[in-house]
Amino acid sequence: MIMPEREGGYLKGHETRELILRTALSILIEEGYRAMSMRRVAAVCGMKFGNLTYHYRSRENLVRELTDAVIRAYEAEFEAIVHMPGVPPEERLGRICTLVLDDIRSKKTTRFFPELWSLANHDPFVLERVQELYVRARAPLNDIIAEMRPDLGAQEREIIALFISASMEGMTVFAGHEKPFEPRMPEIERIAVHSFCTLVRTITTDQIKGLAPSVPDSPASA
Repeated sequence: MIMPEREGGYLKGHETRELILRTALSILIEEGYRAMSMRRVAAVCGMKFGNLTYHYRSRENLVRELTDAVIRAYEAEFEAIVHMPGVPPEERLGRICTLVLDDIRSKKTTRFFPELWSLANHDPFVLERVQELYVRARAPLNDIIAEMRPDLGAQEREIIALFISASMEGMTVFAGHEKPFEPRMPEIERIAVHSFCTLVRTITTDQIKGLAPSVPDSPASA
């Protein structure tokens, strides 16, 4: 889903920017961020360094637009699900979760996001881009949770969305492309969808705040 192929025509100059972005993404996925220098991108694109800097003055500018292009691709998919007419919110939540977990199995996603996570530990600029990316990615989850649980406050819905998002992203290192549990991702998806939908439907404000048990007492302990 990362930067899907575009359909239709392009604005003047857009073809070159698209080529640069796709080249930078390819280098990042195949060789890592350290290899994604401006001169390397220019060489792979077959253009002069000065022509590259005409479109992107620095690697930071390139990373900013690259991450923005990535999240726009996800937002378009999420938007289509969030606004599906006549589909209950719980089913739409399940579809978004399935979409994300399916996407984790792709080579692009498995390699792109851990590369950003690693950089974010040491580079404040990349950290800011990553945080912005995930804020936008969680917005559709927040919208659906609000539909399912209008009784919860905004901060409560936000922390639930964060938990769901982080839980799915964490599967990248275990069930992503060529990872040990990739073949079992369909089972993981079913467990995740069931768990997240049950969580959103049943959790209470007191449980979130720690004022009530997170699970009911078992019959044996009653």
